[in-house]
Amino acid sequence: MTEDLELLDDLLRLCAAAGAEPEVHHSLPERRGSWDRAPMVLVGDDAARRCRGAARRCGVMLVGRDQEAPDIWRRAVEIGAEYVLRLPDAEGWLVDQIANAAEGVGSPALTIGVIGGRGGSGASTLACALAVTAARAGRRAMLIDGDPLGGGIDVLLGGERAAGMRWPDFTHSKGRVGGGALEESLPALHGLRVLSWGRDDTVVIPAQAIQAVLAAARRLGGVVVVDLPRSLDESAAEALAQLDLGLLLVPGELRAVAAAKRVAAMAGMVLEDLRVVVRGPYAAGLDERWVAQALGLPLVGELPLEAGLLEAQDSGAPPASSARSPLARFCTAFWERALAPERAGGHIGGGAS
Repeated sequence: MTEDLELLDDLLRLCAAAGAEPEVHHSLPERRGSWDRAPMVLVGDDAARRCRGAARRCGVMLVGRDQEAPDIWRRAVEIGAEYVLRLPDAEGWLVDQIANAAEGVGSPALTIGVIGGRGGSGASTLACALAVTAARAGRRAMLIDGDPLGGGIDVLLGGERAAGMRWPDFTHSKGRVGGGALEESLPALHGLRVLSWGRDDTVVIPAQAIQAVLAAARRLGGVVVVDLPRSLDESAAEALAQLDLGLLLVPGELRAVAAAKRVAAMAGMVLEDLRVVVRGPYAAGLDERWVAQALGLPLVGELPLEAGLLEAQDSGAPPASSARSPLARFCTAFWERALAPERAGGHIGGGAS
């Protein structure tokens, strides 16, 4: 709401950057309920006086350019504004708020990362299985391939030829990526959206693009599962910083435990909550509790062995495609514990033995 044409041009530009279509008024809307139903109201400081008497509501922001206006705070109080914003200083923040309002953002996605304690530990398989079981339970789910050397996680889902964007398409992404646009652009496989690497030469994705894409995925809500590399560069560190919880998958072997210690030390520099999942068979004298104790990490549980897993993948079936399989039961139990705080309003629960 403004009659200041220069301010209006700026606000229209910011709305376009946020992917939002604004409704423009010079004074209080005549159409009944328009003021109340809008997800956000931006009032130009020239129009504040014309808002007196409007119903109080959340999401009102007073916007202007005059940094020295003496009565700006009084005007903000009169109209019940939550924020007073000065352009151009607040442009970046305001674009995010407009986009969030347009997308109807609720709770951010629970974001889980899976890291292999050593090469070939099965981290990608576990990441796929977690995403598949979440989608089967009716959750909004996205699987993100964070390992450029993994060969493309869409292959594990039988979707290497599926239409949609891959990581190389996001190489130049920076700033804000719309959550809805991201979701619609990705291949849809087995009830979830998948962002994978392609089969072309490896493309280095800048940390800025990683941050923008993961932030967009988190704003969609539901769950996001990220398959992470074992090395820590700037892009991997940015992915780790977006996680709520990391799962370190470690085979029950002494060399694997030794390698996992180094991976855990690197990940722990960025990620606060890292836990261990142990996979058999075990070397003599080892079990899942011994491995967790040796690593000094909370134990989530033992990943069960599953006969015929490779053969099923070769036929195009994704990991945990059968809800009754041991892998699917493990993942279902994990989500039941991890998502319980969502209902209770607390933190992610502790590991299981």
